Amino acid sequence: MPFAVYALGLAVFAQGTSEFMLSGLLSGISDDLHVSLPAAGLLTSAFAVGMVVGAPLMALLGRDWPRRRALLLFLGVFATVHVVGAVTTSYGVLLATRAVAAVANAGFWAVALVTAVGLAGPERRARATSVVVGGVTVACVAGVPAGAWLGGLWGWRAAFWAVALVCLPALAVITAAIPAGRPAERLPSARAELRTLAKPRLLLALATSALVQGATFCAFSYLEPVARQVAGFGAAWVPVLLALFGVGSFLGVAVCGRILDSRPVALTAAGLVALTLGWSLFASAAGSPVAVTLLVLVQGMLAFGTGTALISHVFRLADGAPTLAGSFSTAAFNVGAALGPWLGGLALGAGLGFRSPLWVSALLMLLSLATASAALGRARTRRPVPATAEPGRRI
Repeated sequence: MPFAVYALGLAVFAQGTSEFMLSGLLSGISDDLHVSLPAAGLLTSAFAVGMVVGAPLMALLGRDWPRRRALLLFLGVFATVHVVGAVTTSYGVLLATRAVAAVANAGFWAVALVTAVGLAGPERRARATSVVVGGVTVACVAGVPAGAWLGGLWGWRAAFWAVALVCLPALAVITAAIPAGRPAERLPSARAELRTLAKPRLLLALATSALVQGATFCAFSYLEPVARQVAGFGAAWVPVLLALFGVGSFLGVAVCGRILDSRPVALTAAGLVALTLGWSLFASAAGSPVAVTLLVLVQGMLAFGTGTALISHVFRLADGAPTLAGSFSTAAFNVGAALGPWLGGLALGAGLGFRSPLWVSALLMLLSLATASAALGRARTRRPVPATAEPGRRI
């Protein structure tokens, strides 16, 4: 695997840390900037909206740029707005920096996925994708807890400074390792790429990816109340369970990346079914601390392993959209990341109990099985029909 692909994973680690670390910093931001907790929570919403909107827009804007230039620009803007966020005393400015950072992050993600696949070659597409996505899983394991620790030690601004600093080595390696100039291959027009992405089978794959991520982040977002109120864990165990989920996700991405290229369809199908059963079992057995501990690890593995498989599947289907496929995968990922917690919150607000987000995750997985089945049905109907014998001739 080219070293530059790992540099892209490092940059995604910094950006993933920024995306999720606010969950441990909201109280400090609320107190320091004299805003309510719901207002501080809008910082997370601004990032999610920026990711969804920014991914296709930035990919369209930068599709004709040399990839190294695009990566450096997006990552440079991302680091700069974190410096601005670290020094500002204005809530409005901080909110704006979150939106700009998300748009830059979305642009980087879209270009990074395409660049990684291009550097690794078609035969290692899934492994290259897993390295980039692995940056997010490492952020869950180490980056987010480290950000919370820095916030508790030196204040929330220290976490913003740390994210900006982690971007510096990634900028240096991208400058040195990513080839300058435009890709050698001739790119299709933007209109042709959009026509490719509008194919029903590809849209169904993107919907499946969004539903899987929705299930993942619905359960992950409400893991703390499930652990404490249903399983009976103490507060000190919650970071351990969150880290365990991150460890599982890292293992899932690593294992999936090594075997996915040889058996993509079987692995993806097995992951979808196992996730559906897993979230249902988690909801049923949430009162058992042993079951919760085991299922947190297993579901983390299945969720991110299957998510990586789906992203790779989108790239296989979108050969005619080499510059925009990554952006649509990024948008689908973040639609799920926003949709899942919102639906879980609705279930909790309706008084359905602390297990209800897990049942919502299971329901979202059932919907993902339906969209995946529909995509498979379309694939079968599009297969060429074998030539038949001439009329009257026995075969």
